[in-house]
Amino acid sequence: MHFITDRQIYEQVIQDAVPSAKEFLWLATSDLKDLHVHRGKRMIPFLGVLSELIANGVAVRLLHAKEPGPAFRKDFDRYPNLVTGLERILCPRVHLKSVIVDGQFAYSGSANLTGAGMGAKGNHRRNFESGFVTTDPGIVKAIMGQFDRIWMGAECELCQRKQHCSDYQELLDKGDGAGTTQTRTGCARQNRT
Repeated sequence: MHFITDRQIYEQVIQDAVPSAKEFLWLATSDLKDLHVHRGKRMIPFLGVLSELIANGVAVRLLHAKEPGPAFRKDFDRYPNLVTGLERILCPRVHLKSVIVDGQFAYSGSANLTGAGMGAKGNHRRNFESGFVTTDPGIVKAIMGQFDRIWMGAECELCQRKQHCSDYQELLDKGDGAGTTQTRTGCARQNRT
């Protein structure tokens, strides 16, 4: 496990770890914007990276707290496989920021999935962020556990923001929240933008 800040988050998490996913990628963020990433000498939408992963059979899940803006939705529409392949849940209580790759690598920290948050912007246009990356199985499992509890709806029943959550009833209808990803892989989620 090691501590990373600012541009290191972009380089180690977004540029190195995310594209290396082979089985699954879980992303949690409070804020969600139209992040662009380097591809050679060009910048492409991060959604393009997610689209490529989905095309290669990687299961991608996204937890976020609010609807993304129009630029994100415009880029989203450029990648038709995101409509059916990107599983997402909008939960107004999500404030965690994490990235989990294949259950082997995890990031947890302060950075939202935005250009300023992940450090993709220039040196003087990005936020001051910090967090850690790890391949320690126990810590990765703990980060996955928090994500999975939210994903499976285990936190929904006692939440006091249900009136703001479009996915609340669907989550409760899917089960008691005690299942795990391994046993509940067919769980349908929101694919809308």
